[in-house]
Amino acid sequence: MRKWLWCVLLLSALPGLRGVCHGAGFKVSEQGAKAMGMGNAFAAQADDPSALYFNPAGIAFLPGIQVNLGALGIMVPQTEFQGTTPLSGTPPLDTGTAVVTERSRRDVVIAPNFYASYTLEGLPLSFGLGINAIFPLSKSWDDSSVFRNQVQIASIKPINFQPTVAYRFDALNLGVAAGIDITYAQVSLQRSLYSPAVTPTAPAPPFGAYELGSLGLDGTATDLGYNLGFLWKPRRALSFGLAYRSKITLDIRGEANLLATTPTGLGAIGLADSALFPYTRARASSDASTSITLPDTLDLAVAWRPTERLTLEFDATRTGWSSFERLEFHFDSPEFASFNHQPELRNWRDVWSYKFGGQYEVNPRLALRAGYSFDDSPVPDHTVDPLLPDADRHSFSVGAGIANTLGTLDLAYMWVHFVDRTVHNQDMATLRGANGVFRSDAYLLAANLNLKF
Repeated sequence: MRKWLWCVLLLSALPGLRGVCHGAGFKVSEQGAKAMGMGNAFAAQADDPSALYFNPAGIAFLPGIQVNLGALGIMVPQTEFQGTTPLSGTPPLDTGTAVVTERSRRDVVIAPNFYASYTLEGLPLSFGLGINAIFPLSKSWDDSSVFRNQVQIASIKPINFQPTVAYRFDALNLGVAAGIDITYAQVSLQRSLYSPAVTPTAPAPPFGAYELGSLGLDGTATDLGYNLGFLWKPRRALSFGLAYRSKITLDIRGEANLLATTPTGLGAIGLADSALFPYTRARASSDASTSITLPDTLDLAVAWRPTERLTLEFDATRTGWSSFERLEFHFDSPEFASFNHQPELRNWRDVWSYKFGGQYEVNPRLALRAGYSFDDSPVPDHTVDPLLPDADRHSFSVGAGIANTLGTLDLAYMWVHFVDRTVHNQDMATLRGANGVFRSDAYLLAANLNLKF
């Protein structure tokens, strides 16, 4: 009888597990300014310490000690929606048919990164450490938005540690690497709650959108994965890269809090709804847990140097988003008992992205770069919503490297254009989804300083 609230809680968890949508699904692929300037086509070059993310085998060819410090700034897209939602109109009864135009809040996410590599003298053995944020998130809609029952504020603050070892087979000009991914994430969200019935425990007409109160959720997870890399340079002008990053299952544990502000809200948590309205409020809390399997990725890459100054690269990346099949929560509190073990299917699909990039060395101190990439969205039409208004996207980038004897300063800019996403998944029984069009664009700036010792 409370399936509507269960769906709300499931949907509320999703923003904490997606990124800012600049790789397939919610993966952020922009983890180094040099690579970003070439559209992230870098797995076959992998010639600075950021190779630890793109292809860890690259550190096998880096001499001495190198340290790469940087940051990615993401101007989170101001998503625009035009159409109808379960709350568009005048709740509680006149909803679901009024056409509205809604815009999410703008925000800026800063995601720092750190990479270091060390190659032993006299031995073809290298060690590396990468620290980055692969899944940062900041997404919010106004408190009065027609999407307020699906998301108001959602954020994730992740950090990933990657210790790596690499070995170089000089006779073959081949580098191999293996590493561990240790991912820690803090998740938080806030949203309003609505019910399609005035008495949630015994639904009956009139059906509409009845306010319950507000929901907050905070949780954390720490889990492990692994990565492998291969980089082969059969000729001076040609190199091939292959990199694999395993699935990671995030076991998220935290606390859910529901503040009931109406008689309908009191009934939702099993309390008598006969108290005088609007003077009574009640709070329900519960430990909450769930598991999400983040996808594995496979990168295939080739780089070619037709001249001494020009380098061209093409990468293809497969992301195994079919691992994201469903969401299922467990709540410890008896007040949330009826919400347990009710899975919601997501049914994402595996997708490919394609990246083209190039670099031209004007002189030993200046290199110019440009790139393009296309990402296919893994999200099926029936699960697109304001939490992840994902779409196929085209990304265009430019960049430059400024070098001296101590190191290189890399700068890059990227414009991400999301193809308009039309959806027809509005469901008045659960008060979720929408009928209309989502439009988004995003802008990224990156800077990395690479020092050699």
